[in-house]
Amino acid sequence: MATKKLLSANEAVACGAAQAGCIVASAYPGTPSTEILENIAKFKDTVKCEWAVNEKVAMETAVGASIAGARSLTAMKHVGLNVAMDPLMTFTYVGATGGMVVVSADDPGMHSSQNEQDNRNLAKFARMPMFEPSDSQEAYDMVQAAFETSEKFHVPCMLRLTTRTSHSSSLVNLGDFKPAPHEIIPYKKDITHTIPVPAFARGQRFAAQKRSAEMAKAASKSKFNRIEPGKKQIGIITSGVAYQYVKEVFPEYTVLKLGWTNPFPADLVKKFAKTVRHVLVVEELDPFLEDQVKALGIKVQSHKTELNMMELNPDRLQDLRHELLKDVPKAKVVKPDATLPTRPPVLCAGCGHRGVFYTLSKLGATVTGDIGCYTLGAFPPLNAMDTTICMGASIGNAAGMKKAGQKGRICAVLGDSTFFHSGITGILSAHYNGTPVTTVVLDNRITAMTGHQDNPGTGKTLAGDPAPVTEILDIAKACGYKKVVKVSADDLGELEKVLKDAMDGDEGALIVAYAPCRIAAKLTKEGLCEVDEKKCKACGMCFKMGCPAMTRGKEVAPGRFQMKIDPTQCAGCKQCGQVCKFGAIKRVR
Repeated sequence: MATKKLLSANEAVACGAAQAGCIVASAYPGTPSTEILENIAKFKDTVKCEWAVNEKVAMETAVGASIAGARSLTAMKHVGLNVAMDPLMTFTYVGATGGMVVVSADDPGMHSSQNEQDNRNLAKFARMPMFEPSDSQEAYDMVQAAFETSEKFHVPCMLRLTTRTSHSSSLVNLGDFKPAPHEIIPYKKDITHTIPVPAFARGQRFAAQKRSAEMAKAASKSKFNRIEPGKKQIGIITSGVAYQYVKEVFPEYTVLKLGWTNPFPADLVKKFAKTVRHVLVVEELDPFLEDQVKALGIKVQSHKTELNMMELNPDRLQDLRHELLKDVPKAKVVKPDATLPTRPPVLCAGCGHRGVFYTLSKLGATVTGDIGCYTLGAFPPLNAMDTTICMGASIGNAAGMKKAGQKGRICAVLGDSTFFHSGITGILSAHYNGTPVTTVVLDNRITAMTGHQDNPGTGKTLAGDPAPVTEILDIAKACGYKKVVKVSADDLGELEKVLKDAMDGDEGALIVAYAPCRIAAKLTKEGLCEVDEKKCKACGMCFKMGCPAMTRGKEVAPGRFQMKIDPTQCAGCKQCGQVCKFGAIKRVR
């Protein structure tokens, strides 16, 4: 009996991988891909799944499993694939034995990312087959097809999602759903296959080129690439979630719906172009398809409506239709209600990171930051971060500024999960090169920003099993650091003393500022603080903390307000009480 479920594409990928007999799954959490591994973990009886310390290690784990003959999967957000490209680019030469699927979840519109890159280009760059689902059903079907394609052509296969497909839910027919490990292909030692020294890699390079041509022919015949007949005036070539918008805004026109998009199905595209008067390409982000259509000598309908920057939506396609056909009005621009209060990005009430950034700002430090919740330390009123580039970059950035002669106090700040991801090499390099960098690890014992995933410091695995706890202090000592200190992130007085001593010193230092994530540790109602109006002088110092539990109270003079604490948000961290010189804030529970 067929099983039907309402699933997001991330959930559908997990179910499809389990159904396909995936045996090993490894990833590092990153929005919008995180839920894939969290849902694969539900099949831990058939799939060995884990959080790796970073995407490169996750990729290498999946590669090793594939070489051993097992079906494997790794998943990451688009910038995570940058971290993992080194092993991937070589493994596409070496070739898969057991089917291997690489899930790249791109983030058009940068909902939770530092850039907007189109990883379809990386699939082409790596000469690997790529599938692009437009809904959850296709995500379920395509991940299974990707495993089969990987084994047929002996190459890792990319499944490219976007934020909209990853997090949108639709009905999925799971068929006869019976997850079970796929039969392992026996391992046979063959160094000409698995050790790409130049003598062997040269032959693999030619083999990869031949394989690409074979896959292009297969893509032209794939069931995931289809012509949907309609009016011939315009023929629209599209893929991924853009297909859904095309069907909504141009429902009556002929469509070439591409699901297997790399290698490019040239034969099918040429056949399609001959059946319509004008060819229009609708895709999100880069002109990945359009450039290849044009390279075939096919004229593509030009337009002024911008489609290649930021996330697509039906309104933008309605504007395109208005431009080309004049049979619909331009989409109505809905402006937000100006009377609604703004909601600026801010650290959670009671977050230990707040005290660190407040103190660094007070000490006038230049702060090189990193990727995580703590990036919010850059915004008012804390204003305590100067740079954010990528995972682990804070330490190298601080070292570079030191080398460049930047004066004053400099501090690198990153979280515990980011430290395990790519911070260890940073502190080691700084120490090795004699650069006295002060590094603060904001240790809240969780990977907070992506939804509270475990890491080597939490004592648990993805599957919930007990794991050894890795101490950050021990790693710093092993790297040769003499000045290694652990301090409570909620103790502002001690924090200021430790940070000032470290930044004003002439040797490298690593400080662990510890305070558990109050949401993950369920400490959001540990206590409650309130303001004594008789003692409050409305000096405004407490507002510099930027805690969302703080609101304006009674106005005691023009432009001067007493602070009031919202009891529904206060987490009882007591940081605000430490900055009040008049003892007006006290904890009552």
